Amino acid sequence: MQLPLGFLLAIIIAYFAYRAHSLSQSGAYASALVGTIIFGLGGLPWAILLLTFFITSTALTRAFKKRKQGLNEKFSKGGQRDAGQVFGNGGAATLFAALHFFFPSALWPWLGFAAALASVNADTWATELGVLNPTQPRMITDLRRRVEKGTSGGVSLWGTGAALLGASVIGALAAIFSPADHRTIFLLIIVSGLLGSLFDSLLGATVQAMYFCPADQKETEKHPLHTCGTPTVHIRGWTWLDNDWVNFACGAFGVVIALAIHAGLTGML
Repeated sequence: MQLPLGFLLAIIIAYFAYRAHSLSQSGAYASALVGTIIFGLGGLPWAILLLTFFITSTALTRAFKKRKQGLNEKFSKGGQRDAGQVFGNGGAATLFAALHFFFPSALWPWLGFAAALASVNADTWATELGVLNPTQPRMITDLRRRVEKGTSGGVSLWGTGAALLGASVIGALAAIFSPADHRTIFLLIIVSGLLGSLFDSLLGATVQAMYFCPADQKETEKHPLHTCGTPTVHIRGWTWLDNDWVNFACGAFGVVIALAIHAGLTGML
């Protein structure tokens, strides 16, 4: 009965999120699919971690919407998440929920799942709360260089602190529901989540596709049209590597870190 109940719960949540304008139509369909797999194959603890990410990220997006209004020209998409954003943020976590079905007694699918969500949660919190930083952020590849708020690859004390908090929330829940050493799991997921979010910033500063608006003289993620309606010109990065793929890489990198640390600790014991 767990899979049908997971499907029902996922549909209900996706429907209300769509009605609340937190998800677009494609985002609602994608969310229903992701939720069905995680709720149906994982169970209650897995559902709690996913819902924590979704609820907190949505709440922060709405709470600081006015603060980000002047930065919308920077981001490729708005606060209403579409299918690309859902799969970008939840794809890696969904994969490990599915793997849990085939390896129900193993700990590593849970660690991979939690690390993926901790990474994207840390990144989301950093993005939403980083705008509160009183000074301009610095480019992660050159900390001497100041950049405009909202610039891909920009980091700040507020943003990094927010990322740490975002990873800690998921880490705490992962530890509570883990049968293993709670303190070790907590620290492992925090480290994985924070490094995942920093990897996201590194990709944004180096290989993420970035464009330029000739009319506004602004660098942006938006393509093919800027907020003003002017066609944007590719200036750097891989054209296929948009923000959705960067978010997926963020979660995947967190997974790699978590599983590597876990393997190292297991080999030492």
